[in-house]
This record gives sequence, structure tokens and C-alpha cells, in this order.
Amino acid sequence: MTQHLAAPSTGTSDDTPGHRTGWWQDAVIYQVYPRSFADGNGDGMGDLAGVTARLPYLRDLGVDAVWLSPFYASPQADAGYDVADYRAIDPMFGTLLDADALIREAHDLGLRIIVDLVPNHSSDRHEWFKRALAEGPGSALRDRYHFRAGKGADGELPPNDWESIFGGPAWTRSTDPDGTPGDWYLHLFAPEQPDFNWEHPAVADEFRSILRFWLDMGVDGFRVDVAHGLVKAEGLPDLGTHDQLKLLGSADDGLPFFDQDGVHAIYRSWRTILDEYPGERIAVAEAWTPTVERTANYVRPDEMHQAFNFQYLSTAWDAAELRAVIDSSLDAMRPVGAPTTWVLSNHDVTRHTTRFANPPGLGTQIRTPGDPVLGLRRARAATLLMLALPGSAYVYQGEELGLPDVTDLPDEARQDPSYFRADGQDGFRDGCRVPIPWTREGSSYGFGSGGSWLPQPDSWGALSVEAQTGTEGSTLELYRAAIAARREHPGLGGGTDVEWLDAPDGVLVLGRPGFVCTVNTTGAPVRIAAPGTLLLASGPVAADGDTFELPADTTVWWTV
Repeated sequence: MTQHLAAPSTGTSDDTPGHRTGWWQDAVIYQVYPRSFADGNGDGMGDLAGVTARLPYLRDLGVDAVWLSPFYASPQADAGYDVADYRAIDPMFGTLLDADALIREAHDLGLRIIVDLVPNHSSDRHEWFKRALAEGPGSALRDRYHFRAGKGADGELPPNDWESIFGGPAWTRSTDPDGTPGDWYLHLFAPEQPDFNWEHPAVADEFRSILRFWLDMGVDGFRVDVAHGLVKAEGLPDLGTHDQLKLLGSADDGLPFFDQDGVHAIYRSWRTILDEYPGERIAVAEAWTPTVERTANYVRPDEMHQAFNFQYLSTAWDAAELRAVIDSSLDAMRPVGAPTTWVLSNHDVTRHTTRFANPPGLGTQIRTPGDPVLGLRRARAATLLMLALPGSAYVYQGEELGLPDVTDLPDEARQDPSYFRADGQDGFRDGCRVPIPWTREGSSYGFGSGGSWLPQPDSWGALSVEAQTGTEGSTLELYRAAIAARREHPGLGGGTDVEWLDAPDGVLVLGRPGFVCTVNTTGAPVRIAAPGTLLLASGPVAADGDTFELPADTTVWWTV
């Protein structure tokens, strides 16, 4: 394999590790879920060759970087987040040569590549774990995971009361080589995903090596899965409560398996590696924390570069709530000098087109379609608000097409592991993972020649890239125009502040240099002052003099 260290231009001739232009400070990053983006070989499953063929589309959309969800060798018990080999590509996605070709083509097009890294747990088919089971009690490899003796007279009870995020106990009892019941092992997710023991030096050494492997391949950064979960409280103490999933993201920061302070030493060591490489390689934390202030700990100057803003993602379409979370997010990131990130959808939550189609308070996994017309109108408005904010924005594949969640998938088609486990996540993540449509017609609307691994709705063709390209007022053209304007307008992109201007209840008016964004989150039109020259709107707007009517659930950009 030829090493590929080249990276897209940073806008400066000096690309030494010590020189920082901070491309991530205002980047628009597009998430590709490989199995659902494009199928290059016609087997019904998306792959790396399919992604590579569609990279010109992402260049034309105007994004700065592409984040790829896992494509590593995996039994696919959790859609690739159960990794068996971190240095190999799963055959369903292609080969290392395909990965190399993708990275090279992206760089040639001016796109950066961010890959998923899954350090909290491996697959139970990882060589370490297989050997730990095969060698039985006393195996040194068991220390690289969390094996514990069970409670009860015969060890028949789990070592503590922790619950899996996917439902049920967070422990599974192993079977010793002689066929007798053995120790239990910890898995905060599916039983096929045993948690690493990050207190063991071999684990830290291995992941530093994995980082270097992919950096040498030329990737521009890593999105770190479950970044808050690597370190567990000493002694693995009981939590003393049930329904533990309800505590995630709450004000209670006492979870013994999440957001422990020890994780930060790991990321400081990773930062030194990233800084050795040219081209400004970055790390992005998927860190569910109780507050944005706790999230800021992950992006201190010597740790990661960005962290997902899940507080913003889960905020209702309400002016007061949005203003509060925008202010708190900017306030939390300002002291550590990190960009605030904004995101509305991803592969784990109901698409925001459908979330906003339903009443507030239903969470981020919703089972009902709601009012699709209302949902799309609000989603378009929310997108323009997000892209007007200072910092970096994430776009999940298909949201630029206005795709709704597929809420009526038949039970026999579902593959989300949490769907089949009781009392965990709702298990409706498949709805946002349905392969996206490229053409008006075809067995899978241009996804590939051999159908798609999840069934697509009959309405998908009308939402396809082909149907929306060049169509005035389409959601795709709105995204293209908004990203282009964001890049060209000197008042948009990076920064740390917004200016809130007077506005009626339910309306946001925020200013940035030479720019104003007006947002109506109410269900009725509102007449307000026209702040300048209309630049872009999420829906039809008629500016008629010093005032104008801001329609319901609409965002308008102005130059001033």
C-alpha cells in the first residue's frame, strides 16, 4: 500500500504541523453512511467504490469534508460499530485499495476525509477477544477487556447493575473452554461489542498505532465514537437505579461508565500524534455529556478539535429554546478556543424533517410521520439558521434532499440491534438509514443496480438528486445556495459571537458582520422590519419596503 500524506490546500503555502489555519473552525462536514450512500457493485449494499463515484456531487454541494461511518472488517452486529479488524476493510465495502482510491480522489476534488474510530469496544470476533475466550480464565488478554466474576453462590448474577444502552444487562456470561459457565464481560452496547479496558497499556498502544495507520493512509481526521465512554469508574460500582438510559444527557453527571475525567489523558496523547502530521489532521468527539460545559472539556487546546453539539440537535423548534442553547453553546466553547458545532440529523436519530413534523417532547427517535409538509418547511428553516451560526456545521446524507424518516418499515426489514432488545433505545434508527435516491426511476432510484438493503418508499424518486437538481425552490438547490453563500459572505462561517436584535415572541433576529438572519418559529406570519437586502430564504418571501411579512416557520438571510 502506498502511503498518501497529501491533503487539500489549507489556503497557505506553509503546511507544517506547527502552522494552523484552522480549516475545521468553519467547515461544513457531510456525513456518509456507506451502506446507504451509493452501491458500486450492485449487491444492494453501499460501498467505498460507490462513495468514490459520487464524490463530485459532494464537491458541487460545496461541503469541505466528508465523514465516513465505519467500513472496517466487522460481523455487522451493529452496522459496523463492532470492529473485528481496525486495519482492514470489510469485504461488503471493498478493500484497502478502494479506501486509498477514495482518499486520493477526495483530495483531488478538494475534499477532506474523516473516518470513524470506535475505541470504546471491539467486536466479539476481534482476535484479542476470541483468544481471551479460547484461553479461558487467567488469559492475559482478558485484562484488555472487563472480565469479572459474577455475584451469587455460583456466580450466576452480573457483577454489577449496569444496563446496556441497547437494553438489558450490560454484562454477558462467557463459557469456559471446558463448557462450564465462566466470568462475565462488560458491553455497554450489544453483547457482540465487549468494552475495552483502557486502564491496560496494550489498549492505548494499539489505538495509537491505529491512528498512525490511517493518518499514513492520508485521512484528515477521526470522528471518535462514544468518546465519553472509554474510562469507567474505579471498581465498577453499582449505579443503584434502573432505567439508566433516562439519565443520559441529564443534569446528573454521576454515571460511572460515561464522561469520566480519565478520558482526557487519552485524547491529549492522541493530539500529540495528530499534530505530528501535516495538513491539520483533526479529532471530533461524539461525547454525550450532561451539559455543554462538560462537552467543552473534550475540546480544550491540547485535546480534540471539535465535539458534536447534541444539546442543539435535541432542541425543539422554538425561538426561546433555540436562543438559549445557541448562547450556552457559544459561551461554553469560547473559553477553550474551540469552534461550536451545529448538527440537526445523523445516523442515530430520526431525521429532523420528521422530528419537526411531530409535536415537541417526543425525543430523537420518533415512530410517527407527523405532518410532512410542516416538517419539511421547518427543516428548511432550521437548516438556514444552523448555517448562519458561527462555527462548523454537519450535514447528514439525504437531509439536503429533504428526506423524511421512513417510519413504516416492516418489522422483518429492520436491522437495528436495539430494535430486538427490550427496554433499550427505541430501535427505530433504520428509518434514517434507508438508502438515498439519486434518480427518479430504477430498482433503487439510482442507489445501485441490485436493489437496496432497506426498502425505499415509492415517493423516493420525486425526492431524488436528479429530480431536484436545477429545480427552483428544491431543498437540494437551497442547500447548494446556502453553503455557497456561507462560504462567500465575509460575515458567515467561523467566529464565536452573534448579536441578538429585538424581535417579537417566537422570532429570532441575529446579526453577524454585514449579515442578519430572521427566523419565525411560529405557525403564523409576522410583520417585522426588513434589515437589508434579501440574500436567501427557506420559503417564498416578498420584501416590500421597510417592513416585510416573515411567513410561518421560515428563515431569511439578509445582507446589510
